[in-house]
Amino acid sequence: MHTSPPTTTSANVICDSVAPTGARLTTIEVTFARFVLAELNTHRVFSRNSASSRAIPARKQIRRVIEDPFVPLVWATERPGMQGGDELAGWRRAAAEAIWRAAALGAAGLARAMVGVGVHKSIGNRLVEPFIWHTAIVTATDWDSFFAQRCSPLAQPELRVAAEAMRAAFEASAPAPVGLDGWHLPYIIGEDTVDVEAMAPEEPIEILKRVSVARCARVSYLTHDGRRDLEDDLDLYERLVEARPPHASPLEHVATPCRHMPITFDDVLGPDVCRPGHRGNLRGWDQLRHTVLPEPGSDPDDKEP
Repeated sequence: MHTSPPTTTSANVICDSVAPTGARLTTIEVTFARFVLAELNTHRVFSRNSASSRAIPARKQIRRVIEDPFVPLVWATERPGMQGGDELAGWRRAAAEAIWRAAALGAAGLARAMVGVGVHKSIGNRLVEPFIWHTAIVTATDWDSFFAQRCSPLAQPELRVAAEAMRAAFEASAPAPVGLDGWHLPYIIGEDTVDVEAMAPEEPIEILKRVSVARCARVSYLTHDGRRDLEDDLDLYERLVEARPPHASPLEHVATPCRHMPITFDDVLGPDVCRPGHRGNLRGWDQLRHTVLPEPGSDPDDKEP
């Protein structure tokens, strides 16, 4: 019995900014089938964080599979090649879905048995991954190649639907101008700014950057539930950057427009490329990761064991 409406593929723009150079930076939160995550991760222009099988309690994942499993969108018939044939119909389609749902319940039962014998969630959760919905945040300045490749009829249907939802959200969003001293801050709302200015009137932007990082990291734990706790966010930020090695990926979503003058204007890179000092996968923006954390090998305390 569902305790909430069934999950569907969806995408929402979390933060959308445009630099003085015209470089647009967009963060999108997307929910899709877990088993296509590997295909999403092949796009190197993306900074991303997503729900982690190592972090989410096994009992929570098991409950999600039992109450709201992912079920394939298309039941294509077998044929040679990467694309399936015509869709199954009638009793064959019904049988295929029944088999899938039985497999989901079976995997949930085996995962529960692993919990019972004390196996860590990072192992038990792997059994249910084909049947769970997955949430990720993706930040990028370059989207065209992804949309062209993954919105195609040739793409895996589950990823194609997610890419189409992302494209629709992207096209419907209007980026907010950000000056050279401004920042792209996912998950920060007006109320946060008011609260932080009261908390730290001398340096509110520094606090907001850290809060944004923490909230980007929280997608790993599926805790974006409307709860706002600035102190908890700041504590999580400190744990991320002080860990050895640090958990750096959430810091990639927070960025400021590049201050470096471009030295290339060719059609491939465009005039908003940061040179010198360009680091990371964003064009026209400097990521907080490269400001806060030392480059590998530059920290005298960061040595091989």
